[in-house]
Amino acid sequence: MRSSLLALALAASLGTDGGGATAARATESASAPEGRGGGAWAPADPSHRWSFPRDHHAHPEYRNEWWYLTGTLEDATAPGHRLGYQVTFFRVGLVRAPPALASAWTTGGAVMAHLAITDPRAGTHRFSEVLWREVPMLGGFGAAGEPVLAWAVAPPGTAGRWALSLGDDGTFTLSARDDAQGIALDLVARPERPVVLQGPNGYSRKAVAPGHASLYYSFTRMATSGTVSLSGRARAVRGTSWMDREMGSSQLAPAQVGWDWFALRLADGRDLMLYALRRADGSVDFRRATLVTPDGAVRWLDADAWRAEPLGRWRSPATGAEYPLGWTVTIPSAGIRLSVRPELEAAENVSARVPGLAYWEGPVRLTGPDGRAAGEGYVELTGYGARARPPI
Repeated sequence: MRSSLLALALAASLGTDGGGATAARATESASAPEGRGGGAWAPADPSHRWSFPRDHHAHPEYRNEWWYLTGTLEDATAPGHRLGYQVTFFRVGLVRAPPALASAWTTGGAVMAHLAITDPRAGTHRFSEVLWREVPMLGGFGAAGEPVLAWAVAPPGTAGRWALSLGDDGTFTLSARDDAQGIALDLVARPERPVVLQGPNGYSRKAVAPGHASLYYSFTRMATSGTVSLSGRARAVRGTSWMDREMGSSQLAPAQVGWDWFALRLADGRDLMLYALRRADGSVDFRRATLVTPDGAVRWLDADAWRAEPLGRWRSPATGAEYPLGWTVTIPSAGIRLSVRPELEAAENVSARVPGLAYWEGPVRLTGPDGRAAGEGYVELTGYGARARPPI
């Protein structure tokens, strides 16, 4: 779905400031990514001067940004029992500047957050979400120097809040729970490698035409520990996470409907990020990749350097969307040929708050040509269902 549809859906879901100004201005701004209703949204800047930890915090000059963590964890009390998790915080700009009204509920944006825990052994994938106004009572984003990067009040019926925080030592702390779904996590993730800029200077192009891009960086390996709770049972866990941080104002080109995204950690110590943006007929419009060596050296790969060939498909009983599941990934110049298989097919996230928003997100295992284990990772598939075009 288009960005305008998301803004309208959010305006309807979140209500207005009493006089209808927020919804009206959201509608106006949504029809123009350049930001008529309050000024221009900033385009991704290829000359951006990165500064950490400052750039871990919010950048309200961009229309959209997110903090995205996935990981594979092992139950410390049950060796071999693997769990996958995803937590994402989104800042969604509705208008460049909020209406000048004396109300604590006046806002120019929204906070959306997603939580999913996958238990392949049990065959379960549980998903939760929150969507709130970006106001002090419900959710928001910390300023530079503050420990909290993003937070949101927990879903109705669950006390507390979801939060992502940054410590002085560079570790990230993550907490989220949904009592109705019977899921919770409290994790600490420590980067084991330097930040990876995804594209020259972190400028990640999304189309051949100019203007469709984001600023994008990752921590590809983060030592992770803490607890995960399923149906009231807390489990001590350890494992590895991947964190993506992306911001921009006009990522997808008009002809693009979604993407296939891979975050893969190879057993030989290399890390691999791949993305392919698709047209409505399923053909690839634009794709790029990044290969990271064990010593942290980064190599950016053009479209002709790699391939990801689907091996099978899965149809969602909830949405009817048909997703490719299982791939052969090849990068001849790096000697890479991998079979990528989902640990659980039924790993679709279906939003109850934003109509039409559904996507597949789950852990995967890697095997080499000899059939031996070759790594692990996460895959995200968007834009496969009707009206499911990502709103960026």
